Amino acid sequence: MTILDNPPGVPAPPPGRYSHIAVVDLSGKKLLALSGQVAMDSDGKLVGEDDISAQTRFVMDTIGTILAAHGATFAHVINVRTYLTDMSLVGDYAEARRNRFPGPMPTSTTVEVSRLFLPGALLEVEVTAVI
Repeated sequence: MTILDNPPGVPAPPPGRYSHIAVVDLSGKKLLALSGQVAMDSDGKLVGEDDISAQTRFVMDTIGTILAAHGATFAHVINVRTYLTDMSLVGDYAEARRNRFPGPMPTSTTVEVSRLFLPGALLEVEVTAVI
């Protein structure tokens, strides 16, 4: 069984565009596949303009809220995919996200992209978790 969800506490995606999370029941374990998150508040406004650390904190808070809505934490994350608009920001991004993961770091892919759907967004992060 698969559940697609947009939990309360995070900005709702545009109607009909995507779900924040897919939860797949795998014989007692659940696979959680989160959509990419950007630093967008519930009014659709960018948070932390020109500040990779502020945007990263907001994105990680949003991811944490989505995970918690399904009984997961950052300890359950097995993969992180990050899209940066400027690879020179990777060090500051890594520093801002590092303390979210309590144990061994999950697998990770980071790529540079020319732009993201939200003007001014410096990064988009998606994660996969298993609980």
